Amino acid sequence: MEATILVGERTDGPRERILQLGEARLSDAECLALVLRTGVRGEPVEQVAHRLLRRFGGLSGLAAASLRETARVPGIGPVRAAALSASFGLSRRLHEAAFRPGTRIDNGGEVARMVRAAVQQTRRENFFVVPLDARHRLLGMHLVGSGTLDAVPVHPREVYSPAIRDSAAAVVVAHNHPSGDPTPSAEDRLVTDRLRDSGTILGIALLDHLVVGADRYYSFAAEAFYPVP
Repeated sequence: MEATILVGERTDGPRERILQLGEARLSDAECLALVLRTGVRGEPVEQVAHRLLRRFGGLSGLAAASLRETARVPGIGPVRAAALSASFGLSRRLHEAAFRPGTRIDNGGEVARMVRAAVQQTRRENFFVVPLDARHRLLGMHLVGSGTLDAVPVHPREVYSPAIRDSAAAVVVAHNHPSGDPTPSAEDRLVTDRLRDSGTILGIALLDHLVVGADRYYSFAAEAFYPVP
């Protein structure tokens, strides 16, 4: 059934535009306005949306902001902040749904994309292990460490425990750099060597260690940078 626009209603607002044109034709601010639903005194909802985007440096910055940070913005509050967080969370879950157990992992870019989606709403380093079976099919994805803005402590037993539980034949490990620069640190190199040695002892191959940035990732296996697909 087609949507009916009543006499006296606006015909140029984001709700009307999405009904007439579809979501793809709306701007980021218009989509945010639909999530926020209403404006505040003296400020229409689209202006509130534009103010949010400016405050956090765009959509990606808003997605990375904590619920508490968003709630402190004048005119937002906890209820609207919760709605925004849930919206970004649904987007992340939809993205992760493409990588269910059994999905074959053919290159590091697929893992980098999974990691980038998982860390969109955090500004800390997070360390993940991705166990694979003998045919390099995904067995799961586990967060095994979370640290500060520029470091995350991780021990081989924390990495390989979920791999052993999943009966993995191999693993790919990855962590993000909140700065957006995926250049590996000296500590990243030491961790890679330590994990590789531990995997050899356990009989679980470490296929790669990825350092994921804003739009590129570094592969220790290839010793090269690649764009995140």
